[in-house]
This record gives sequence, C-alpha cells and structure tokens, in this order.
Amino acid sequence: MIYNLLRIILYPILILTSIFSLKERQFFKKRLFQNYEFLSGNRKYIWIHCSSVGEVNLSEGLIRKLQNEFEENILMSVFTDTGYSTAKSRYKNNEKINIIYFPLDDIFLIKKILKKIEVKLLIIVETEIWPNLIKEVSKKSPVVLVNGRISDRSFKRYKILKNILSPILDDISLFFMQSQEDSKRIIELGAKVENVKTIGNLKFDIEFEDYSIDEKNELKDLIGTNGRKIFVAGSTREGEDEQILSLYKKLSKYILVIVPRHLERIESIEKMIIDNGLKYKKLSEIDGNLEDSYEVILVDQMGILRKFYSISDIAFVGGTLVNIGGHSLLEPLFYKKTPIFGPYIQNVKDISKEILEKKIGYKVENEKEFLEAINEVEQNSLENKNIKIFFDENSKAAEKIIDDIKLKLKY
Repeated sequence: MIYNLLRIILYPILILTSIFSLKERQFFKKRLFQNYEFLSGNRKYIWIHCSSVGEVNLSEGLIRKLQNEFEENILMSVFTDTGYSTAKSRYKNNEKINIIYFPLDDIFLIKKILKKIEVKLLIIVETEIWPNLIKEVSKKSPVVLVNGRISDRSFKRYKILKNILSPILDDISLFFMQSQEDSKRIIELGAKVENVKTIGNLKFDIEFEDYSIDEKNELKDLIGTNGRKIFVAGSTREGEDEQILSLYKKLSKYILVIVPRHLERIESIEKMIIDNGLKYKKLSEIDGNLEDSYEVILVDQMGILRKFYSISDIAFVGGTLVNIGGHSLLEPLFYKKTPIFGPYIQNVKDISKEILEKKIGYKVENEKEFLEAINEVEQNSLENKNIKIFFDENSKAAEKIIDDIKLKLKY
C-alpha cells in the first residue's frame, strides 16, 4: 500500500526532528512505545476510537448504552494528551474499560493489539479515517462510524482524495451521520447508500452533571465574585482571548473567567491579561476563598468548564471568533444559560442553526454585536420550555445506533 510506503519513508525524518524536541520525543514515545501486556488474555472487546476531549465526552452516552447492552470490554484509543487524560480520569473506576493512546495508525502496532484481543466491533467517533486501523480491524469485525460530520473544508480535501478514500470507506459497515448534508457528502465520497443513516448528534446523549445550590455557591465564593456577575469564556482558542479581554474592559460589575481549550496556552494568556492592566489569579493558586477582588480568573485545570457554565451570567463558547468551527453549545444551554458565539460555527452548524431559530442563543460578528447580545441576556431570561423542546427533539442518537447495530449487523 502506497500509504504504508510513505509512512516508512517518513519515520526516519520524524526520528531526526524529534532528537531536537523533547515535546516531539514524548509525543512519539507515548504513542509508539506503549505496553499492551495488560490486554493479554484474548478477551472480547469493542474498540472505540476518539480523537480528543470532544469525542471522549460525546461518546460517554454511547459507551454507557454499550455496556448495558453487550458483555464485551471496551478498548478506547485516544489521539491527544488532553483526550487521554480525560478518558483515564472518567473511567478510572471502570474495570471493563481500557484506555490507550492511538498508535498513530502504525500497522504493526495495530496488528499487535489485534493479536492480544478478540475485537468484536470497531466504533470510530466522528470522521477519523485511519486506513490501517479500518483495514486491519475490518478483517476481523464490523467497523462503524458514528456522529459522522464532514465540514466544508474537509469535503474539498476529501474530494481530491476520493479514489484513495473510496476503498477505505468500503470497509466500513455502517455510517451514522449527524445531518442530511453529512450523509450526502459521505455517499458522494464512496460510501454505499444503504450503509448510511442520518441519526443526529451524540452530543445530546451526554450526561451533564447537576450541581447543587451549595456547590455553585462554594465555587462563587472560591473565585471571589463579591456580588459581581460572572462572564465565562469557555474553550477559548488562540486569537480569542485578546478579543474577550478587550470586550471585558467595556463591561462593569463582572468578573471574567477564562477557560482555555488547551492548557499550554496559559502562559501566553497571562501575558495578555497583564498587558491589559487587569488583576488576575490562576484557579490552581487559589488557596481558600479569595479575599482580594480579582478581575480575571484564569482556569488552568481540566474538566471544570461545565461547573463554571452552571454559575455564569454570560456564557461565551470558544472556537467561534476564530476559524476553528466551534465547541459545544449544549453545555451552557443545559444549565439554562444563553450561549453567545461567533461566526465560525462550521463544526456546530446544525445545532447553532436550531439554537438561533428557537431564540435560545446569540451569534455575534463583532464586538458591537457582542455587547448588544450581553445587554439582551441581561434584560431577558431564557424560555426554558424552548430549551426542553430543543433537547427532547434531538435526543436518543446513541439508542438509535445500538438498535441499528443489532438489526443490521446481527450483533
């Protein structure tokens, strides 16, 4: 296969470049030199592949239903460090779920894993097309793609590679796509019509944590709100924090909580806050309730965004003011908070469209519109009935997937 030949040519180059980069050495070591002995015993597994934190989170409801319906263990492979640590933390007390780093589609490592386990099903979360993973597993079990989504940008790239992509898609038994447009696109790229089904978004099956009034008040006291309103900027990406800080300086009686998507950006965000002349505190450095009144709280911990959304008065969803495509709009909505988001929403196109139609969120193009949206949120309360309808109409995607796996694959 040309793909594997290119990989062999690329390996020496990667080895050479990693000699000069500790970060790169650690990246490859974690993924290419894992110990798989804990998988020994030829136990039966459902293999679930996720890319990052987002896929780990949205697969939660599906995993719960898989464990209720089937007796197999779960092997979850995750590409990113943050996704891996999130999965390890979430399932640390579940003996039937094993977590590994995705071995970078290395054919020899995938074969090594398949010798140690009896794989009964491979579930790929979203459109992660890894040729060796799909090809090797399809020889032993069905392969299913869930929550499939093909953005405008990805579709253009995939069309160029259609002749290469089509044979890989032939090895996938079922495609569960998010929207009719996604279904149409995967068929155009080579998936068989009879294997494609539109079932909505798994994000609606995520079990969000409920927080008590006491828990919320404790968090408010911890960050020292002192009666101020709370502006939470969640999952911010490079290029957004400076916009949020500029906007914040035009507000009064607010404390700003910045929750960056990637923790490695903490240091650069600190510099921006200092350059803006604002007083701040990192969450990890708060020892007991804050006595001083800080303007900005910089969250340098994973897994706490939802709790901050639950106490927010203003909730901004990141990845939307820059061309990333958007992160979860559902998280603030679950806590009855009006999401404000920017124009770059290609990753959440259908969800954002419905949110705007039901008037339970705001899309803003610039700072002026952002300030107007904040004013609207301050003046109006959400129509909780519309939020309930929104969630009810889009739920049970995981259940539909399980039913179809049983019916069509005779699983």
